[in-house]
Amino acid sequence: SPGDPVMPWQRGGFKAVLPKNAVTGHDYRGINILSLWVTAQERGYEAGLFATYKQWAAIGAQVRQGESAAPIVFYRQLEIARDGEGTDEGETATVRMARGYWVFAAEQVDGFTAPDALPPDPITRVVAADAYVAATGARVIVGGSTACYRPATDTIHMPDEARFLDGDGRTRSEAYYAVLGHELVHWSGAEARLKRALDARFGDDAYAMEECVAEIGAAFLCAHFGIAQEPHPDHARYVHHWLKVMRIDARAVFAAAARAQEAVTYLDGLQSPTARQSAACMESNDHAPPSIHSARRPESIQAQRPQARLQGH
Repeated sequence: SPGDPVMPWQRGGFKAVLPKNAVTGHDYRGINILSLWVTAQERGYEAGLFATYKQWAAIGAQVRQGESAAPIVFYRQLEIARDGEGTDEGETATVRMARGYWVFAAEQVDGFTAPDALPPDPITRVVAADAYVAATGARVIVGGSTACYRPATDTIHMPDEARFLDGDGRTRSEAYYAVLGHELVHWSGAEARLKRALDARFGDDAYAMEECVAEIGAAFLCAHFGIAQEPHPDHARYVHHWLKVMRIDARAVFAAAARAQEAVTYLDGLQSPTARQSAACMESNDHAPPSIHSARRPESIQAQRPQARLQGH
């Protein structure tokens, strides 16, 4: 058995940081703490800083279009006049009035950097791969600890580059581009693009099939750019994990591979003629693609970070 998949970036689990308002510095209290904890854990937010749309704008930050807000409740104490029999004239009572607000996390805005943000530790770039992703027009947002494609905002979210780890026979850069390729394949299946719907055939296993398509597609893309000359152990673990729930359909892996190829063909079609010509030139014998296998690995990377990895996606 290849074993269970291991995400190649440092997540470290959810940290129960008391959320506070990014503008006023006031701590949220009561039910608001629970509400914001749920939001942070679900979406991978770590800074613990939130504010309303107007508050972010007031400090020069801009909430990204399509981002979803988290609900909070603000209570105000009001003095109201008592009425009814047995009450004295002018007698008042104190009541609490609740009003709902919507707040956005620091990870959802541009123009703001959290005070305790990770120091930059950039990966070794693969120019051809970066140009390929840019030519697709996909919007990639780097930051936080979560890798995902969000249909609501039509955005790809990648963890901070500093979180990616050497391991399992590959470099930090290889890990980064493998994850980016995975999410780019998810992006290709959106309603506005390939409309990849797998539920008609696979029902409850449609999510598993989509993940398998994305991982096979990522392997194709990595091989295309010389990032991995052969399928990586992590690809095998990931695909094996999802194939467990597809044993009822012996042809499922063939369908996944076909959809993965369809996704890569679609992404290839978004490349400009100039970009395609450049990529073809780089793949010639005289201009081999910049293989990250030859990149010098930072010797201190393991000492700088604990080997904390979290299973799951």
